[in-house]
Amino acid sequence: MREKDFPDIAALVLAAGKGTRMKSDTPKVLLPLLGEALLSYPLAAVRGAGLESCGVVFGHGASRVCAFLENAFPEVTGIHQEEQRGTGHAVSVAQDWWKQFRHLLVLPGDLPLLPPEALTSLCREHISRNAACTFLTMRLEDPTGYGRVVEKNGRIRIVEEKDALPEEKAIRDVNSGIYVFDTALLEKELALISPDNAQNEYYLTDVVDRLGATQLPVVMVCWPIPQDLFGVNDPVQLADAERRLRDRILGAWMRRGVRCVDPASVWIGPKVTLAEDLLIEPNVQILGKTHIGAGSRIGTGSVVRDSELGKCCTLVAYVVIQDSRVEGNSRIGPFAFLRDDTTIRDRALVGKFVEIKKSDIGDDAKVPHLSYIGDAHVGAGTNIGAGTITCNYDGVKKNRTIIGDDCFIGSDTMLVAPVELGEGAMTGAGSVITEDVPAGALAIGRARQRNIPGWRARKAGSSENDATEGGKS
Repeated sequence: MREKDFPDIAALVLAAGKGTRMKSDTPKVLLPLLGEALLSYPLAAVRGAGLESCGVVFGHGASRVCAFLENAFPEVTGIHQEEQRGTGHAVSVAQDWWKQFRHLLVLPGDLPLLPPEALTSLCREHISRNAACTFLTMRLEDPTGYGRVVEKNGRIRIVEEKDALPEEKAIRDVNSGIYVFDTALLEKELALISPDNAQNEYYLTDVVDRLGATQLPVVMVCWPIPQDLFGVNDPVQLADAERRLRDRILGAWMRRGVRCVDPASVWIGPKVTLAEDLLIEPNVQILGKTHIGAGSRIGTGSVVRDSELGKCCTLVAYVVIQDSRVEGNSRIGPFAFLRDDTTIRDRALVGKFVEIKKSDIGDDAKVPHLSYIGDAHVGAGTNIGAGTITCNYDGVKKNRTIIGDDCFIGSDTMLVAPVELGEGAMTGAGSVITEDVPAGALAIGRARQRNIPGWRARKAGSSENDATEGGKS
């Protein structure tokens, strides 16, 4: 069901809390979960439910949350709550924004497992019942920490745990904190609630209570999977949510043909796309906006983030790839690091203990071992000898190295950028190349070797004399 089926429903995500139990300088809603900020999950659920008008109330860490929204969700309206005085206060702060809509969906910003279908079901029920308020509930074996849903004589109330009587605390039906309101009624009732409670805060649940007291239709929708509505308040709950989400995502990919040697040690982010016939070895992380092609193998200990791998690529083991692209049938690692917009072309080899930064490695090229290639172009079929370094930084700016097709770079060559080597050029081992090399030429840039006969014996004799002199009294 898309937005056109819910005319004039907007969503408001409450993300202003301090998250004191997290004991972190990072705002709770920006803490990472599978490589994505916690806040991104309820926002993705809102988007998935088809509600295109969305606002976020932020307070603690306002500048950081605002910057995150501008970068990741620019279509979302940010509303600053300078003083945090409860959920009712947070909604009232955003009133100038939401009163233009007929209905308002309100939800917390710390629900990483929330599926769009839950919001769709809630909105559908709200519209079909012409309700003043509709909210999601869940039934828990242990309801500790949640507001209890009290229903008596047709009236529905939500009682916060700190304000609940002993018999109310025994109720297992609890509030999820997700509501849809008729905005005209919401505006009226928000003006009438007070902070007369244990927390001295304005509770949004008091609006539900007041609507029920006036016999306006308040509707409960019980979601059958309570874990989907679990919030995150401390590091233990964050880790638990991450495991649950990991299992959900990885299980879906495995049912589509992805093979995992040890699923419990593999972490796949929500934006990742994987092709069939993919083998993932233990202790692998694939995060961000990453795509991996069919027939590839991701070796033990590898981390791939915001990158693309083509078909039949092999990451041998302990490979880190960030913001880069690897084309088909290439082989990377072990212990290789590709970063910052690097491209590895078809059938290329990047071997052990190699770092490549912001470079283009051509078809069938080889960088087998112990090299740093930065700000460079390496042509097709070129072989880079062990220990080669592109000296790309001159102390002020980064400079580019261009190596043509079918070149042979001798071991331990230092290429001092800016420098260009023509097609088929070669360098002698141990050379320092500071000038361009013409196509087909051999460049040797090293000091002439000098042999000193008898050096070891002379050195040994000198040491013995020094020891004798040192022993005199």
